[in-house]
Amino acid sequence: MLRVEGRIANHDHEFEAAIEINTDSGLIESIGPVTGHSDIDCTNCIIFPGFGDIHIHAREDASGTQTYKEDFTTVSAAAIHGGVVQVADMPNNPIAPIDDASYAAKELLTKKSEVTITLYAGIGPHTSPLKRHVPYKAFMGPSVGDLFFSSKEELESVISNYCGKNVSFHCEDPAILEANKNAPLHELKRPPEAEISATEFALYLIEKYDLVGKLCHYSTRNGLPLIAAAKARGVRVTCEATPHHLFFDTSSITPANRQWLQMNPPLRAAADRIALIAALKQGLVDYVATDHAPHTLEEKVEGASGVPHLDTLGAFATWLMAEQNFTPTDIARVFSYNPGLFVREFLPAASGKGFGSIEPGYIGSLTILDLKTPYAVTRESIKTKCGWSPFEGFTFPGSVKHTILQGKVHNNYSLFPNP
Repeated sequence: MLRVEGRIANHDHEFEAAIEINTDSGLIESIGPVTGHSDIDCTNCIIFPGFGDIHIHAREDASGTQTYKEDFTTVSAAAIHGGVVQVADMPNNPIAPIDDASYAAKELLTKKSEVTITLYAGIGPHTSPLKRHVPYKAFMGPSVGDLFFSSKEELESVISNYCGKNVSFHCEDPAILEANKNAPLHELKRPPEAEISATEFALYLIEKYDLVGKLCHYSTRNGLPLIAAAKARGVRVTCEATPHHLFFDTSSITPANRQWLQMNPPLRAAADRIALIAALKQGLVDYVATDHAPHTLEEKVEGASGVPHLDTLGAFATWLMAEQNFTPTDIARVFSYNPGLFVREFLPAASGKGFGSIEPGYIGSLTILDLKTPYAVTRESIKTKCGWSPFEGFTFPGSVKHTILQGKVHNNYSLFPNP
């Protein structure tokens, strides 16, 4: 039995308590009063239900051709470093998981990970639903691999076969991207209008085909009212925001860092960033999800889009609290509870009530944030195989002290130097 005492933040309230985790089952067995007998020191800390990141790119598949960037072992190490206990991995691999056989083959590779991994299946021009119950991802515009659509009509013809399924959308209109492909800057090649147009179409598909829909890595303030209106009329849609769209904007871009801050969708104006932060705090945006894209340094120099974030997700949460006035319950909602709800129906039966809350029967995985010990991000401190972070040189106001995986304690202070 593992006993952890201290200040706890669930999505709906904060309280002082002692948590007892059964290290055989990996589940929380009881919540009781504080007695002063804790197996780990949580001074100056807040104990959260384990953070979930429901949008990552671990890069490993049956081909093995992209494991030089990341694999399920290194993505697990980066996740633990960042206080992340469960992730959901995207399907745009060289050998994409698009049917039961290819999905099962990729799933076998995830067994080497210490953190729990849920896999998305890919939706492409010639795919159909799997026999088993899984989440799906649809790339509306070009991405890695060939799982994308060249027109809205092509996308709808395929989505019509996925009625009632859980489908996440990368919202960029391929026709608008094509029309702007010769623009001089990356953010002009993929303008806000591409996201807004694709948002309108994704919401139409979600509503028409009764999907459980999610909009990935949202970036544009003028699309937020569309999402709010859809939610108000009962459309089953949720929305992600990334650390980079919440922290950086186009004013952050310089000639020296432009390639390092390139991603799809691109950074937007400061007004978009501020609107996203407000929407996240208010609950219109449901999750912080990293879109962890571990391109190598050489690939970034050559123009690859995407940034790695798993190593810094927990520390980023302390920035939201210190600099953007997020409460601990706000953090528990968007980093723990909502991601836990998203993956719950896809977890094995032995997972109890799943992730996302500190109460009996839930998985005994915790994220313990130290609000008083800053984390200065260095290249030497991170665990992702790609070996860099867009936050290098920045000091977060707090850090991840412990990541607990089903009762197993990882002491993060042994993983990186602190000032």
